[in-house]
Amino acid sequence: MTILQTARLLLRELTPQDADALALVLSDSETMRYYPAPYDHAGVEQWIERNRRRFRDDGVGLWAMELTKTKELIGDCGIILQEVDGERLYEIGYHLRRDFWGQGLATEAAIACRDWAFAHLKAERLISLIRPENLPSCRVAERVGMAVWKEVDWRGLRHMVYSMGRG
Repeated sequence: MTILQTARLLLRELTPQDADALALVLSDSETMRYYPAPYDHAGVEQWIERNRRRFRDDGVGLWAMELTKTKELIGDCGIILQEVDGERLYEIGYHLRRDFWGQGLATEAAIACRDWAFAHLKAERLISLIRPENLPSCRVAERVGMAVWKEVDWRGLRHMVYSMGRG
C-alpha cells in the first residue's frame, strides 16, 4: 500500500517479503553504527512486524523506501510514536542503504513524512532522536527544518532531540 510518493521515491507499507532488501540496510555495521548493534535477519523480520503493528495500532510507522524508477527498496522512513521524558511525540525516522548516501534521498523522504505528519496528524511538534556523533542524520534533520531542542538519555544512550513545530 502506497503512503507517499516524491519525485524519486515511493514510501509504502513494509511487508514480510522486504526482509532481504531491508537487511542490506539494517544489518550493515556502518549504516547502523549509532545503534547498539546491527540487526540479524530475525531482527530485521521483527523490525518489519513491529512497524506493521505500529501502522495498524497508531496509524504511523516506518515505511519501505523504494526508488520510483526501479522499485528497489533502499531503506525506510516514516513517523513513529516515541516516548521521550514521559511525553509521547511523533518522530521522523529514516535509514538509507549506504550506497545511496549523499544523494539527498533521506532528506527527500523525511520532508515528505514531515508534510504528511502535519497534514494528517494532530501533532504540534515533530522530533528526530539522533546520537550527537551522527552528523549525517543531524544534517537531514536540519534540512527538514528541525533544530536541537534538548539532549536526553534515551534507551541508555545520549541523544539529541531535534524538533520543529507546526507551521
